[in-house]
Amino acid sequence: MANLADACARGEVPAVVVACVVTRADAGAAARCRERGIAVEVVAPEPAATFDDRVDAALRAHGVEWVCLCGYLRRFRVDAWRGRALNIHPALLPEFGGPGMWGDRVHEAVLAAGRTESGCTVHWVDEEYDRGAPVVQRRCPVLPGDTPKSLAERVFREECKAYPDALRQAVGN
Repeated sequence: MANLADACARGEVPAVVVACVVTRADAGAAARCRERGIAVEVVAPEPAATFDDRVDAALRAHGVEWVCLCGYLRRFRVDAWRGRALNIHPALLPEFGGPGMWGDRVHEAVLAAGRTESGCTVHWVDEEYDRGAPVVQRRCPVLPGDTPKSLAERVFREECKAYPDALRQAVGN
C-alpha cells in the first residue's frame, strides 16, 4: 500500500491514492496511509452478509476508480470493479496460488517444491482466487539455504517494482 502511494506521489504512476479500506483500525496499512494523509475507512467484517456492500460503498464514497488489493485475504466482489481491480500475489501464478495460499505458506510451498525461481504476479481480479490474467510478473532466484523469510524478503523487493508497473500499464489502457 505504502509503496503504491509513494510511487503515485512521485509521479511514477498517473494516479492518486484517495483511500484505503481495512477491516481493522490497527492494520499496518491504515497507519501508513494516515501518515501520508490518505483517508482510511474501517469496514468491519461482520455482519458478513453485508460486508461486500459496505466495502463498495466506502470505495464509492471516496470516488475510487481503481482498486488495488494489497494483502486482501478475502474474495473480492468484482461486479462493479471488473477491469478496474488488481491484486498482487507473492508467487509466479498460476503456481502456488488459490485459497489458503498467502504469506509464508506460499514461500514454504515454493521451497518444498524445490523451485529455483520464484517471484510475484500482479493480476486482474476475477471471481476466483489468484486466477485473473497476469499483468506483470517479476522473477527472482530461490537460493540454496533460503528460508521462507529470506525468500519472502527477496520476493517483496520484486513486488515493490511490479505493482507500480502493473498499475501504470492498467491505467494507461
